[in-house]
Amino acid sequence: MALLILLLLGLFFLWRIDSPRVERFRSALVDRFVPSFQWAMAPVTWGLGVVDDFQSYSRLYEQNQQLREELRQMKAWKEAALQLEQKNARLLDLNHVRLDPKLTHVTGVVLADSGSPFRQSVLLNVGARDGIRDGWATMDGIGLVGRISGVGQQTSRVILLTDSNSRIPVTVQPSGQQSIMSGDNSDLPPLEFLEDPDVVRPGDRVVSSGDGGMFPAGLLVGTVVLGTDKRLRVALAADYQRLEFLRVLRSHELTPITDPGALLADPPVQGPPSPPPTETTAPPAGGSNG
Repeated sequence: MALLILLLLGLFFLWRIDSPRVERFRSALVDRFVPSFQWAMAPVTWGLGVVDDFQSYSRLYEQNQQLREELRQMKAWKEAALQLEQKNARLLDLNHVRLDPKLTHVTGVVLADSGSPFRQSVLLNVGARDGIRDGWATMDGIGLVGRISGVGQQTSRVILLTDSNSRIPVTVQPSGQQSIMSGDNSDLPPLEFLEDPDVVRPGDRVVSSGDGGMFPAGLLVGTVVLGTDKRLRVALAADYQRLEFLRVLRSHELTPITDPGALLADPPVQGPPSPPPTETTAPPAGGSNG
């Protein structure tokens, strides 16, 4: 131990001497012994790499935990926003607030469900005596539910948006893409005939477009989602599991088409044939004799 201490002290003082001759000796000593100790430096280099990798992994783990916490908070805010949206819609309904002054509504109670996998509809306790007309839109206070299809004196039937006979024109916001939402008896109706599907993203808002005069424009339908079949579908805003009260929007009475020929334009009206031209006699060149 004493010899080792003396050797280390000698090396220390040797490295502290500022002399050209000692500097050459130190350089020769380093060139002689340092390359042969590369095998000894390899574990040290590997250990330093392991420490750096561990520190990098620790930083990634901390960032991952932070992102998980932010995602959890975002989910909580999303749930709170949905609850506030539903509460706001119910308060607007209770206060009889109309976003469009032209639209009034009649509230009806859902009496029964069709219960058929091939036809999805509900029955309301309002009918012709309440002024209900075919084609009027129905909502549950939050989103569009369907349209009136069949009116009795005291009851009316609502074809839901999920029914296979349902086809409504919609607009995807904010891209403004026009589409047709087709019911397929599932909870997520697909979007068809999109002009540019690449600009539509999951989470985009879907509202009624008002094309064709079927529904008033701007009614909330739902949000875009990507189905398991990789098709763009709509998660409906209406709560189809708890349809108790529906609002029937008084928009306008749709003219039923009873004659298929009425879809064609009327032929042009042809007037009576024009009479043939009559010949006129020219007066004589000399004029009259008086």
